[in-house]
Amino acid sequence: MVSVEDALRRAQLAELDLVEVSPLARPPVAKILNFHHFKYQREKEAQRQKARQKKQELKGVRLSLRIGKHDQEVRLEQAIGFLDDGDKLKVELPLRGRENQHADLAAQVIQTFVDDLKKQFTIVIEQPIQKQGGRLSLVCTTSGRIQKDKKD
Repeated sequence: MVSVEDALRRAQLAELDLVEVSPLARPPVAKILNFHHFKYQREKEAQRQKARQKKQELKGVRLSLRIGKHDQEVRLEQAIGFLDDGDKLKVELPLRGRENQHADLAAQVIQTFVDDLKKQFTIVIEQPIQKQGGRLSLVCTTSGRIQKDKKD
């Protein structure tokens, strides 16, 4: 352990900077180094980490009030692919003409679709079912797949 004055003097002799690296440690940790180089390395590492992050996109699946069983299975497979890729999922159901009077049935179709997704994923609802104009929508994402027990 070196006193602050002694450390500052050593840094000035070496024509470098005294940088506090870990202020929360007891005692605080400081290093003698070139501050501009240190700052540059930190920024470079932050850029690298940002580049490695996957951007989460909003992918959509459109259902209808009179959707057939096979069509719903196709949409379910699409949704599973989107969630596997780590994207958010927007489930939409546009209502046309007299369908506007049956928003409760449309909400049931969306809820059934989400329940089917819940069989494979842990679903997090980010935006519950909302009616916006002539369409119902729901936004969800996943926090992971549900592990199924394998029987030998």
